Amino acid sequence: MVKPKGKYAWTAKVGEKGQIVIPKEAREIFDINPGDTLLLLGDEAQGIAIVKNDVFMHFAETILKAQNTQEENE
Repeated sequence: MVKPKGKYAWTAKVGEKGQIVIPKEAREIFDINPGDTLLLLGDEAQGIAIVKNDVFMHFAETILKAQNTQEENE
């Protein structure tokens, strides 16, 4: 099976305390380091996504700036 470039899949077991271990390859690819804050986004129909908080905050700031620029131009 050929996987699309840049697409990955891993598995992780949930421990008794509800913790998971992010596989080393995933941590390396996505530059996840000890002390990083991760954001878990959940959708009951589609599942859970894990995003580095700083990446999400940059995304949110970009959206807000674009919205402000649009409002100023109206």
